[in-house]
Amino acid sequence: MKKSKLVMIGNGMAGVRTIEELLKVAPDLYDITVFGAEPHPNYNRILLSPVLAGEQTLDEIVLNSFEWYTENNITLHAGKKVVEVDRVKRVVKASDGTEAEYDRLLICTGSNPFILPIPGKDLDGVIAYRDIADTNAMIDAATKYKHAVVIGGGLLGLEAANGLMLRGMTVSVVHVMPTLMERQLDTVAGGLLRKSLEERGLQFLMGAQTQELVGGEDGRVKSIKFKDGTEVPADLVVMAVGIRPNTELASSMRLHVDRGIVVTDTMQTVTDARIYSVGECAAHRGIAYGLVAPLFEQAKVAANHLAMYGIGRYTGSLTSTKLKVTGIDLFSAGDFTGGEGTEEIVMSDPFGGVYKKLVIKNDKLVGACMYGDTVDGSWYFKMLRDGRSIADIRDKLMFGESGSNIGDVGHQGQNKAAAMADSDEVCGCNGVNKGTICKAIKEKGLFTLDEVKKHTKASASCGSCTGLVEQIIMFTAGGDYSATPKKKAMCSCTEHSHQEVRDAIFKEKFLTIAQVQQGMGWKTPNGCSSCRPALNYYLISSWPKEAKDDPQSRFINERSHANIQKDGTYSVIPRMWGGETTANELRKIADAVDKYKIPTVKVTGGQRIDLLGVKKEDLVSVWKDIGMPSGHAYAKALRTVKTCVGSEWCRMGTQDSTQMGKDLERAHWRMYAPHKVKYAVSGCPRNCAEAGIKDVGIIGVDSGWEMYIAGNGGIKTEVAHFFVKLKTTEEVLEYTGAFMQLYRKEGWYLERTVHFVSRVGLDYVKKRILEDAEGRKALNEELLFALDGEPDPWFDFQDAQVDTRQFEAVKA
Repeated sequence: MKKSKLVMIGNGMAGVRTIEELLKVAPDLYDITVFGAEPHPNYNRILLSPVLAGEQTLDEIVLNSFEWYTENNITLHAGKKVVEVDRVKRVVKASDGTEAEYDRLLICTGSNPFILPIPGKDLDGVIAYRDIADTNAMIDAATKYKHAVVIGGGLLGLEAANGLMLRGMTVSVVHVMPTLMERQLDTVAGGLLRKSLEERGLQFLMGAQTQELVGGEDGRVKSIKFKDGTEVPADLVVMAVGIRPNTELASSMRLHVDRGIVVTDTMQTVTDARIYSVGECAAHRGIAYGLVAPLFEQAKVAANHLAMYGIGRYTGSLTSTKLKVTGIDLFSAGDFTGGEGTEEIVMSDPFGGVYKKLVIKNDKLVGACMYGDTVDGSWYFKMLRDGRSIADIRDKLMFGESGSNIGDVGHQGQNKAAAMADSDEVCGCNGVNKGTICKAIKEKGLFTLDEVKKHTKASASCGSCTGLVEQIIMFTAGGDYSATPKKKAMCSCTEHSHQEVRDAIFKEKFLTIAQVQQGMGWKTPNGCSSCRPALNYYLISSWPKEAKDDPQSRFINERSHANIQKDGTYSVIPRMWGGETTANELRKIADAVDKYKIPTVKVTGGQRIDLLGVKKEDLVSVWKDIGMPSGHAYAKALRTVKTCVGSEWCRMGTQDSTQMGKDLERAHWRMYAPHKVKYAVSGCPRNCAEAGIKDVGIIGVDSGWEMYIAGNGGIKTEVAHFFVKLKTTEEVLEYTGAFMQLYRKEGWYLERTVHFVSRVGLDYVKKRILEDAEGRKALNEELLFALDGEPDPWFDFQDAQVDTRQFEAVKA
């Protein structure tokens, strides 16, 4: 039977989801051709914000690779914009002349960013924030310029502003309304959000009305001027003031357009039944949706009708909102503003940064707005959507799912996953329930989050359900899923994983990056900024004294041996053994501060002194004048050993923690590792040095010392695991050295100890170190051998391969 021809215009999330749903139910019905204006495969547009913030890479947000199109016999014309459609001859034509005939046409042209019609809008440095090209432009600008202005304090604007700030720019957000995200948050929640973002470093110009963008002689924007006459410097201006359905092509085809391409409940255009439309360009019952969950619901209905089942109907969606800024939790859904005929239940703790507002009408929850504590967001959203009466739990509603005792479901760990019914929704964006995930895990033998994303789409969109999906994997797969080996390519230069590369370097005794790339068939001849630092580390950690460090394959901080700051100056943190210093050292620091006019001196959280604002051309002189060892605060290395004063001074101390800290730091201070490493030593169980959240924590007890490993005090705090009780200093040094060398040899580059131990399993680490005495001693001796003779990069320039020309070049 001859296949019908389906052509899709637009290669975004909604359109490709329609194709995916169609392939599930009618894989052989159509010959499919896809036109995409961007030169990329289908990617997750929602996750552009984490890419801008440096939390993810572009490779990681690709949803369907180029290979996926080939495997499914889909003809993809990437980078080809459709400019004409002949509805009589049923032919689609792209700008380069490429044509395709269709029996059914699916229009998924998405939306266009709205650009304020003000003078200067066409200057260089004025961009929107909508796709990969915009994201790359902002990342590039952040490396060259200092001042950014984001116009628009909505969801997208705040995500753009946060990302640019994390990239080192000074960012001002211009918002004409008095409340941030006023469409999703009420005044109180908006105020809490603003306070939190201001504490992070963002600046806000509320109520400001932009009059024009002022350009410099080079044709690039240099400032933004407001109607009150004030002016703010701007090297980059990002317009994030809203989107408009992209209906230009549809209008030229004479399809009915009103707030979007008007479609019926079957997602067919009202003008031409052969033509379907889904996504941000479609207007259903007068609404054009801009969030992913309703677009995926539309995709399912469109696929049902394209497959000729003819039973699906789309009747509209209730939407919810979540901000993708790490560390900030907010959620809103439904009619959270309230008003006549509604009741409000409010809990407000401004000091604690928590706010919850529930709106009730006729004994039903009709709206919710939460900031700071959003753990019950999905539960409230389900209640909103289902229209369940809350009369029986009204007095407990504010306390969430666990507090209302429905199904006795808690919030912690696997208990919540285990207690959920199979019909309970887990991923709102993709409409995936627990039963679907469990079935896929059992039938397909899935163990990892990436595998579950691939097979079910759960957690593949906004990511807010990731924690719950992980719990379900752990509960269903029966064990620690993270200990299962994962195969994920290091980067786009190779198909090999980090583990495969590590193994090959050791097995084949590769000693240079070129040998690895040649021996393992690297796709890109010289590699990239992602794989070269990893390869360099794997080589020098696998073959110390034989493989040579390649400074040019290190990040800029490690090449300059100082932390670059947002204004282009550097931070210098000299090493103080165990946090202890002397009057002589302090005098040298003070003299250097005066001599080189260093603007800021700061005591760090690791009990060191940080000199902030050092000019690059002064670095060598500052190091020389201070005369203290490098603190390696810029490197993937041992940063600090934090200590309390211990038994030498403290009446509570049981052990000499300061001396132990100095012994550990002197033993390991030149140790490079997959990621930064921090130790802490406390003299008694009161734990004033916070040893419980360090990579290695040592706590003094009456009988000696307790050792803890794999803690983390970062964005997501992880409490360290108790590892072993030890009696002597020599034992502490040996066990710590053995654990660090195991991590150095088997950890993946940029993998913290907490993630390394989670991946290989605590039992594995105990087996290698606690149960194998000879192996433990050998690991410690390997580390000491690797560190013996390691140069101090602040003084031993030649041995450390420090290119001093970089400092002279800045001065010139």
